[in-house]
Amino acid sequence: MFSYMMFGTNNLPAAIAFYDPLMEILGHPQGGRSDEGASWGTFGDNNTLGFCIGRPFNQEPATVANGVMAAFNTPDPATIQRLHALALSLGGTDEGAPGYRPHYGEGFYSAYVRDPDGNKLAFVYYDAKA
Repeated sequence: MFSYMMFGTNNLPAAIAFYDPLMEILGHPQGGRSDEGASWGTFGDNNTLGFCIGRPFNQEPATVANGVMAAFNTPDPATIQRLHALALSLGGTDEGAPGYRPHYGEGFYSAYVRDPDGNKLAFVYYDAKA
């Protein structure tokens, strides 16, 4: 469905320091790096699936979009707990502790954080056995 997702940042080195360890746990390889941005995932053909951060193309300050969020699949609830704790230790802010959220569907387990720029992330696991 998606090729890649892009979040803006006003502090690229801090954003890279935040996302590198999270993407390592999620198993998304490092992609490109430049003075303007960084990426993780697979790029290069019609099976591209990636996540990018960077300075906005228009050179204006990055801002947070209300209602926008990137949700990352995880292999299990324990990984979500690790990611949530790691994100907070890296300067992220809590937007919802790890746990089941039956109002989103049976077996829906997730946690929510904001990165240092205020972009919202979700870590998600769909537990069919719950």
